[in-house]
Amino acid sequence: MKTLYIVRHAKSSWSFDLRDFDRPLGERGRKDVRNMGKYLQRNVDRPKLMITSPASRAFYTALFLADAWGYPEEKIVLDPAFYHGSPNGIIKTLSGLGNESSVAIFGHNPGLTDLANTISQSYIDNIPTCGVVGIRFEMDQWKNLDRTKGQQFTYITPKTL
Repeated sequence: MKTLYIVRHAKSSWSFDLRDFDRPLGERGRKDVRNMGKYLQRNVDRPKLMITSPASRAFYTALFLADAWGYPEEKIVLDPAFYHGSPNGIIKTLSGLGNESSVAIFGHNPGLTDLANTISQSYIDNIPTCGVVGIRFEMDQWKNLDRTKGQQFTYITPKTL
């Protein structure tokens, strides 16, 4: 059994004249990610691996949630393929993973919503900022991800907390 948590970055700030990649979390994003962290800390087992887009808003979302889960920040993997990555590109990356039983990934839309709909038996119209989708797979190895559909077991958004 494998478990994947798909986490869209928290709400970013448009207050600064920065390129998209560098936009930080905004006030609402920081509030939402703190609340999500408290919920995940109490209700969701810490993933064995965390992979994030290196874009500022995704990276800082991963850092906040790593703190909440007690996951060592130096073990967070930054992967450029997750910056506006396509479902196929993300699946390719995940298919190359080792034996980790659970993985949390952090990135951007529309790729993450498309990914969730590609690999799950459920349909989601849109993963909102700081939304978390949990999917379980009846498989022993990540390399089989492109040949199976998982079962969504959780869908948490800031508005549902």
